[in-house]
Amino acid sequence: MVIETEPHMKYFSIISTLFVAMLMISNTVSSKLFSLGPFIFAGGIIVFPITYIFGDILTEVYGYRRSRKIIWTGFFALLFMSLIYLIVGILPSAPSWNNQQAYMNILGIVPRITIASLIAYWAGEFSNSYALAKLKILTKGKYLWMRTIGSTILGEGVDTILFVLIAFYGVFPGLMLIIAGLSGYVFKVLYEIIATPITYKVVKFLKKAEGCDHFDYGTNFNPLSFK
Repeated sequence: MVIETEPHMKYFSIISTLFVAMLMISNTVSSKLFSLGPFIFAGGIIVFPITYIFGDILTEVYGYRRSRKIIWTGFFALLFMSLIYLIVGILPSAPSWNNQQAYMNILGIVPRITIASLIAYWAGEFSNSYALAKLKILTKGKYLWMRTIGSTILGEGVDTILFVLIAFYGVFPGLMLIIAGLSGYVFKVLYEIIATPITYKVVKFLKKAEGCDHFDYGTNFNPLSFK
């Protein structure tokens, strides 16, 4: 069953743009670390979980196929952003400009971390979208809270494990990696849980406004396919 009446999708571009914007902002501000009690987080943790909320909304309302395009859009936006930061960083500084090192400290590209971020984002977002779409079919569209939280547990788990291992394996002791990974992971999942009432309201509004409630029966879930 696909409950969908050829939607005009008035809000699809808005949600998609916000998704990509939040993604790029989170990666930019992650160069700052801050502490909450004994825990240390990258600045992006304030924003990055929102991308999973938007990812849930996109898949729940518009379906996996449309979400797949936005996930790829986000991937290439991150790649392009990284290349621009790199190019600007290696351009010769003006004689009167003395902030080259400050620029490199904040926006300088570390290849290993950049690669880790891209791979972790790609795998995590597709895991999240796939899980949500499949759970929606399994539950016949019921228990949205279970589907959004469950898919986030999987997606954020994949994202966190891949990022920590690719970016920092062999750099920091194993115990430190586990603590840092768990701290961020638990925070991001709790973020999703707390935001669930807001997700409900946004999903309800969009389904009514767009005339769209997509069930992914017969969908090709290959992330490399655009059919």
